[in-house]
Amino acid sequence: MTKMQNPLISVTVCVRDGVHWIDDCLQSLVEQTYRPLEIIAVDDGSTDGSTEKLTQWQNYESDIKITILTQGPKGLSAGRQLALNNSDGTWVAITDIDVRPSSTWIEKLYEKTLPIDENEKVVAVTGRTIFAKADDLVSQLRSVEISLKYRSRPRRTSLANGPCSMFERSAITEIGGFNPKWYHAEDMEVSLKLIENGGTIVYNPEAIVEHVPESSRSRFLAKRSRDARAHTRIVRKYPRKKRSGPGFDFIGSSTIVLGVLPLWVCLLVSVIPFTFYFTITDDKSIENIRTWWQTNMLFISLAIILIQEIIFVRGPLGAVIRGSVINSGKNRVIVYFGLKILTIQWSLALWKGLILGLFDMILGRNGH
Repeated sequence: MTKMQNPLISVTVCVRDGVHWIDDCLQSLVEQTYRPLEIIAVDDGSTDGSTEKLTQWQNYESDIKITILTQGPKGLSAGRQLALNNSDGTWVAITDIDVRPSSTWIEKLYEKTLPIDENEKVVAVTGRTIFAKADDLVSQLRSVEISLKYRSRPRRTSLANGPCSMFERSAITEIGGFNPKWYHAEDMEVSLKLIENGGTIVYNPEAIVEHVPESSRSRFLAKRSRDARAHTRIVRKYPRKKRSGPGFDFIGSSTIVLGVLPLWVCLLVSVIPFTFYFTITDDKSIENIRTWWQTNMLFISLAIILIQEIIFVRGPLGAVIRGSVINSGKNRVIVYFGLKILTIQWSLALWKGLILGLFDMILGRNGH
């Protein structure tokens, strides 16, 4: 590749209070093999020294222009839009501060910008995110789950993922760019608007970025809740009957995980009438209920447990669980039951997000 053959590509990244991630991320960006390239980093109201750390990179000696922008804490979508407004590239790539793009990431994205037939108008190319693993259940689960998601992605996809995507500047500008009012999932909002406008999003598994381990349980659950809340808003704004192009191909295990909490609730409810056993009463109707439940409760409970275990081990979620157990390197029984608890919490987080999303719908909010 030479500068004469290639268009300028702008790589943009936003950070809020991620000073410990900045050096590794920006170093991986300046080491990209593609040229010509510019890097635009936006500080979104950080208070941990991220602004000062980013400023140090403006003097980096390289043929790549590095621009540092600052704004108040307006959110990721507003930060991406600020970077877009200040970019000069024909294509504009987005990534996250907690990922490490491979050196050929931009090169591989650009390779797929040409359509394969006259019916295609490639307006975005997205790559593959690999989640690194640490010595904990959360990062093991997240790594396996993301790996399985990307394994089944088709060439034409419905989502240009935030950590690893590139957009044609004219196409994303035409749809209005990133709306600062969007709450979370700004990548999905932009993707659906691009497809709605007649564009095609292409997936290239060779364009790889590595995400730092997602080890914090509270952070993992908070993100899953935000995902569910944002998805509720997106489905409300873009129902399937009004959408063109491929369906959602990146939901992964969430649909199955949603069913875990209701099954546990059913299991607990099936045990409640057992308290009639300890009730002393002459009421014949109560006695009949107690007799029926004592006769059937065992079978009901066993059926519910069996359904849960099928979902947990043999269903779509099972592949994630099995992979997490096998790769844990620890006592597999302890890991298995630890993952059961984590999955129940995951299901609870999804239900919380959906309920918040319903309130957003009733109140006409974007999910802030």
